Amino acid sequence: MPTPPRTPGISRDHRISGEGLQRLGQMLARGGQVSDAVLAQWIRRYGEPARALVREAGRYHEGLETIAPPFPPGS
Repeated sequence: MPTPPRTPGISRDHRISGEGLQRLGQMLARGGQVSDAVLAQWIRRYGEPARALVREAGRYHEGLETIAPPFPPGS
């Protein structure tokens, strides 16, 4: 049976959306164990809107701004 042609995945513009911020808000509201490295990644990707959600949840600290990504960009 032939395989169907491949289609591209979800574009970055569609991944980085209000839906993603909504998921972050839900995780924080449930009190989930979200590591600082993951919170830093949300802040890097979404910027100020994510930073505001993290602040509202009482999880923000300056160290989140300095956590390096696990892999250098372009690797």
